[in-house]
Amino acid sequence: MRSSNPAEPVRGTRPPRSGHPERDVVRWRLVRYGGLTGAAVLAATAYLGGVLPVWRPGVTPVSIWQGPHGPLILLGWLAGTTLLVGAWWAGRHRVPSARWVLVTVGLWLLPFLAAPPLGSRDVYSYACQGAIYAAGADPYAVGVAGAGCPWLEAVSPTWRDTPAPYGPLFMLVAGAAATLGGASLVGTVALLRLAALLGVALTAYCLPGLARHAGVDRDRALWLVLACPLVAIHLVSGAHNDALMVGLVVAGLRVVRDRPGRALPLFAGGALLGLAVSVKVTAVVVVPFAMLAALPGAYRVRALARHGGLVLAGTVAAAVLVTGLAGLGPGWVRGLASSGESVQWTSLPTAVGLALGYLGRPFGADWYVVPAARAVGLGVLALLLVAIWWRARHGSPLRGAGLALAATVVLAPVFHPWYAVWPLAVLAVATVPARWLLVPATVVSFLVLPDGTNLARFTKFPGTLAMAAGLVALVVVAARRVAGRPRRPDARHDAAGSRH
Repeated sequence: MRSSNPAEPVRGTRPPRSGHPERDVVRWRLVRYGGLTGAAVLAATAYLGGVLPVWRPGVTPVSIWQGPHGPLILLGWLAGTTLLVGAWWAGRHRVPSARWVLVTVGLWLLPFLAAPPLGSRDVYSYACQGAIYAAGADPYAVGVAGAGCPWLEAVSPTWRDTPAPYGPLFMLVAGAAATLGGASLVGTVALLRLAALLGVALTAYCLPGLARHAGVDRDRALWLVLACPLVAIHLVSGAHNDALMVGLVVAGLRVVRDRPGRALPLFAGGALLGLAVSVKVTAVVVVPFAMLAALPGAYRVRALARHGGLVLAGTVAAAVLVTGLAGLGPGWVRGLASSGESVQWTSLPTAVGLALGYLGRPFGADWYVVPAARAVGLGVLALLLVAIWWRARHGSPLRGAGLALAATVVLAPVFHPWYAVWPLAVLAVATVPARWLLVPATVVSFLVLPDGTNLARFTKFPGTLAMAAGLVALVVVAARRVAGRPRRPDARHDAAGSRH
């Protein structure tokens, strides 16, 4: 039965093709080459004002506009991003084929491969962390400044004295990139970008299988994930390690879902998830849902212990093995605390804390409750993850995993635009309305300027108010829905009434 919502994936069906093949050819050419034009414009913008390997303090949108090529940089960023977003939206209902998707996305990614990074300086931090690790230092014990990174000027000051918050597998990858890149920062960045590309390729390879299991359109799922502008701008151009984490998460879920009840595939799928955790610890929220996906039949505690236990064992074994191979301890977990140094309204708990502080100002109160709001947010997240898992026991583990990642992104102390790809990669194969995926990713695609300047820093007050208002509206809507639900009739009353 077809869904009444055209933006919603429909189990086991594909949207009908248009009755005008000539128009379809023109339309899909416009989509492909419109997006390619946007990618080329953004790549050119990266040369003019991207994330160059020299840190410049005091940069603002105004200083960018008034600087060399300023109007061209900002207009190119706006036009290029708009073209990519528009092309992505154009395929939200249907696309010609999986092959067409892969060729189109491949064309879009090409301009970024030889251009400077866009949107973040993180790749330079990766390079420095890899360099000091390759030189024998412990990146979990010392910052890159203390260990003498040769490319320190490229790193944001926030990360110069901060231990690495990434897992041991990524330290191995970054160390290999720094070693093979030699003394060249450009070569090291290119190799880190190659690792990100491998993560995207792994997602592209494994996603169709997950779509088949979920009964959703494979081609459309590929499009929603791979053609998302965040993938090109941040995962590939910015070379974020999130690409590798997402690829391993999708691969692990695919292997588990392919062979539920089979010992070796379940252990192997868990091992892939363990590798994902060894890149970024966030991936751990997927593991309980992969354990549910491992069940060959209905949920039973004994079956969960037997089959889900194999997934958990694979996860732990892989994480321990990689930690041993890297010669590093679990010190990277301590580095996670430094990720919370960024205070921006794009994180919901942070926005709530900022809003409470603003409320106190008219009364002369100096309330800085961001740490407390973040702590409450983590507590709510823990409860929400348990609730999502509890419901997924008799529902869809894939949908549960996607919702768990979405909750983690929304309630985490810090948010960056590329985090939106985490839930997108899994929810694209779940039966959720496409607007839930498209709208947030579209909004955050415009949050960061080419050189990594985050607009959230300069919109703190209005952004905080918008987030707080959105939260209040969400609570009101949820309360109305709960209050408006028809109450279940009392069974005894029904039974008594049936005798009259």
